[in-house]
Amino acid sequence: MVAIPPPLTDIIKRFEGLCLSAYRCTAGIWTIGYGHTGCGIYEGMRISVGQANALLYHDAIKCLTQVLKDSPILAPSGENRISAVGDFVFNLGINRYKYSTFKKRIDDEDWSNAAMECNRWIFSGGNKLKDLIARREVEDELLLG
Repeated sequence: MVAIPPPLTDIIKRFEGLCLSAYRCTAGIWTIGYGHTGCGIYEGMRISVGQANALLYHDAIKCLTQVLKDSPILAPSGENRISAVGDFVFNLGINRYKYSTFKKRIDDEDWSNAAMECNRWIFSGGNKLKDLIARREVEDELLLG
């Protein structure tokens, strides 16, 4: 079982916020809790704080499992770097990570260039978003710290 590093859930909670009613995110995807997406979320759906925390735990474990499978080099690199990449995958999905130059830099342990690549992922729907800029900056700090 993968342990969830505290910085990961802190970042997710900070940037996703908590919404107990389903809503469409900037990409138009039904979302609930702390940025939880997937089938079964529908307009008018409501959940409790406990359910939101359970979904966050499940989503974080899923992201970390995928990240460590695709970039095993991260396992000994510390919770900050694992959290940075885990949040990137939580936010953008494993396929965007898997085929990115960001992943190549992570796998090469080229942390400074990984941080530069991470900063390219600041657009949603063709628009540069302040929240994505801020999120990438936090991930950068964790990668480089």
